[in-house]
Amino acid sequence: MSLSLIGIISIQAYYINESVKNEKEHFKFNVITALNYVSNIIEENELETAFKNVQKLDKDKVLDSTNVSQLLVYRKNNTTNETLIYKSNVLEENYKLSSSLFDIGLDSLDITNIIGNSTTEVYTDFGPADKDLKSPIAEIIRNNGSINEAQRISFEKSYKAISKRTPIHKRVSETEIRKLLAEKLKKDGIDINFELAIYSNDLATKVSSENFENKPNSTFKVPIFYDENRQTPYRLLVNFPDDDKFILSGVIGMILLSVIFTLIIILAYTSAILQLVKQRKISQIKSDFINNMTHEFKTPIATINLALDAIKNPKIINNETKVLRYLKMIKDENKRMHAQVENVLRISKLEKNELNISKERVKLHDLIEDAIMHVELIIEDRKGYIKTFLNADKSSVLANDTHFTNVIVNILDNAIKYSPNAPEIEVYTENVGTNIVLKIKDHGSGMSKAVAKRVFEKFYREHTGNIHNVKGHGLGLAYVKRIVEDHQGHISVESEKDKGSTFIIKLPLIS
Repeated sequence: MSLSLIGIISIQAYYINESVKNEKEHFKFNVITALNYVSNIIEENELETAFKNVQKLDKDKVLDSTNVSQLLVYRKNNTTNETLIYKSNVLEENYKLSSSLFDIGLDSLDITNIIGNSTTEVYTDFGPADKDLKSPIAEIIRNNGSINEAQRISFEKSYKAISKRTPIHKRVSETEIRKLLAEKLKKDGIDINFELAIYSNDLATKVSSENFENKPNSTFKVPIFYDENRQTPYRLLVNFPDDDKFILSGVIGMILLSVIFTLIIILAYTSAILQLVKQRKISQIKSDFINNMTHEFKTPIATINLALDAIKNPKIINNETKVLRYLKMIKDENKRMHAQVENVLRISKLEKNELNISKERVKLHDLIEDAIMHVELIIEDRKGYIKTFLNADKSSVLANDTHFTNVIVNILDNAIKYSPNAPEIEVYTENVGTNIVLKIKDHGSGMSKAVAKRVFEKFYREHTGNIHNVKGHGLGLAYVKRIVEDHQGHISVESEKDKGSTFIIKLPLIS
């Protein structure tokens, strides 16, 4: 599961990374396309404007020289009796024009004007008898006019050779470039701010936006203003301050969905792992509980069997004193097992909220004294003591006397069980505000902080290896906590290893 999860996350990361790369490449392609488009449009506009201006200068033309060339093709087809005559004339006129249009400091410019004329004539022969009578022209095809394409090509080459000497800021403005570029980018779906500039041989020119910075890793550039040899020192540069945000905006939806679904998988995986750990702990707790309960019942059952076997003995059965003694042992052990079962059932009912606990006004000091009576014989047998310091002036609480007496008995019983030597127990009460605080302190083996945090958990018992010197099944203090909380009280423990423990119960007083 872990390897699969790592694999899924790795694949998601790979595809997200590839998607971002693709978006960057798509963005770069659109930007470069837009820059090339703008570069071509600017050059075409410049040439178109100059060409139109030249055509308007016919009145300023001064004929310098004229060249005429002619091509004549004669062809007769004997099969169809047709004669084809093709004539082509080319008139080349050289002019001198004023150079004011180009602002290059010369008096005049040499301009060539080429005019073409072509004619195709087809004649039909009627035969030998009528060979002196030719038909009129069967078909005449004429193409007249100036050779515009040739003119334009010649003009463009001459103009580019001249214009490359003109400063770049006189050929185009930052505003013109920005307008064209913004329109093209918006058409391609890129509607974000940009900064632009034209550099000449990697040096800035006057054509630049105010905040432009030439950052090699994030600046796009294309050539602009080619000369007659298809060479140019100029580069049109553009960068986008918010390009990363724009690129991410194209894939942010997919990224968010991938992150959300991956988090769901991680949460589900973590939950599954936690459930497995929890189930393992529960399984361990159940095993410990069964072992402890078996241990708890094993001794009483063995004692009862021994007592029954002894009663069956003919020497004992007639001895009333011994019989009564063994019967008392059987009754005590049976009572002990019954108490264990009741404890388990009581916890089960508490978990299901089926335990009906009726409460009435009682004196907490009375419950304390009653609980001490239940354990004082055991303490005397262990040569220990219980000292009481009942300093609370008010001890009236709303409680169930039976269950709360059991609470105090359970805590005292733990104090006795976890005192390796003679039990030494002190019981304190005091009033704190509108509450009464009960403290039961022992000087036994105590517990670590880690154990103290979990001591009120159901079935929890401190691990002592293979040593089972203290009987129990981890239900007593869980029962104590549930009863105290049902009485709107609070219980906690302060303990230190080998120095004893202090259980603190706080209950609300009633007037």
